[in-house]
Amino acid sequence: MRAAVVHTPGGVESIELVDVPVPTPGRGEIRIAVAAAGVNPVDLATRRGLFHDLGVLTPGTPVGLGWEVAGTVDAVGTDVGTFRVGDRVAALVTDLSAPLAGYAEYLVVGADAAATLPDDLELTAAATLPLSALTADQALTTSGVRAGETLLVTGAGGMVGGYLVQLAARQGVEVIALATDADEPVLREFGARAVLDRDIDVPAAVRALRPAGVDAVVDAANIAAPAVDSLRPDGTYVGLLPAFAPTAPRVHVATVEVRADGRRLAELARSGLTARVAEVVPLADVRRAHEIAEKGGLRGRLVLVP
Repeated sequence: MRAAVVHTPGGVESIELVDVPVPTPGRGEIRIAVAAAGVNPVDLATRRGLFHDLGVLTPGTPVGLGWEVAGTVDAVGTDVGTFRVGDRVAALVTDLSAPLAGYAEYLVVGADAAATLPDDLELTAAATLPLSALTADQALTTSGVRAGETLLVTGAGGMVGGYLVQLAARQGVEVIALATDADEPVLREFGARAVLDRDIDVPAAVRALRPAGVDAVVDAANIAAPAVDSLRPDGTYVGLLPAFAPTAPRVHVATVEVRADGRRLAELARSGLTARVAEVVPLADVRRAHEIAEKGGLRGRLVLVP
């Protein structure tokens, strides 16, 4: 089978398509015939060597790319619960050091990281859920924000931010979204009460709407200080990059490292979240996909198909 790996971090040329044996599922594992894999910022960071620089990965070790996939179960190990061959599933892959990941024709994952999908959810759309929607869901829970309170979402035009707006609005939270003017119509549809341009004075704009500050921030754009300064005293800041969490003594600071949760992923897949697919690219063109992703400006997720 074909899979995309990186031996030496660098530019898009460092991505290699290699032929490797089809993996065999063991106890508690299922094998997925991959139909779609999301291309996420973390994949670009892995390829460039961020996790090597942080000491998480060992130089020279081949690393697979791709944290989220959707496809069909084509083999099962023992003790996999209700999963059966032929099930349509999505799954999150969080093992950074794995030599194979989602950019592949087949992938073995723990059954507890996978979720069955409703028949009406396209697999390309489902491939945008495991990383982005679970991150959004876990960040929202970490924020502790409740119905009637106000949440600022930075990077709301991105995938995590877009899912955050939808999930928070459904819970009765008043959402202020930080994005671009072009993102405003869709974010309003998602339930945002206000959409602020990301290039303005963020704390001033937020306090023009909420003079005391917002109750919580999920900083999907990692703007740090302006997000912290938008909070009320004793509010909660939630970051998505633990290594870059700000120091903010007057507020609560928390970070989220997404964890696999097949049960919750199944619920999210059935919840009617709007999944945005910007473009579908063949796995053979994975380097081009990374080039497109690096240019930015996408409204939705790039998805690779074998």
